[in-house]
Amino acid sequence: MIIKQLSVFLEDRSGRLTELTKILTENDVNITALSVAETADYGIVRMVVGRPDVAKQALEKAGFSVGLTDVVCVSMPDKPGGLYTILSILAEDDINVDYMYAFSNKDVALAVIRSTEMEKLIAVLEKNELSLLSQSDIYQL
Repeated sequence: MIIKQLSVFLEDRSGRLTELTKILTENDVNITALSVAETADYGIVRMVVGRPDVAKQALEKAGFSVGLTDVVCVSMPDKPGGLYTILSILAEDDINVDYMYAFSNKDVALAVIRSTEMEKLIAVLEKNELSLLSQSDIYQL
């Protein structure tokens, strides 16, 4: 099951991430997961939010460069080996992970995964009876 992730390009200057989160707050958009990566001149903020279309519109209106990307969010036990199990399944089926980030919430851990082979990724995870979150699941977190 595909969910939408926001990718926001930020200038490398103090306070820009604060501005981004303020806009989301003002538009009642909750951030479920967030990753920040830097390059020489800018940062890339990747976020899973409950209302990605609202967030994208609000951020673009404020002058941010925003993209929506298809990703998968898979649930796993929050214990040693949980992520290894997922990655082993993907490796066995020769699925390359472009990037991912993971986090835990109570007794469950979640991994957000991007691959160039999204349909194959979903099919393999579902074949192995792994739980994939929908956008509405994300909204409720």
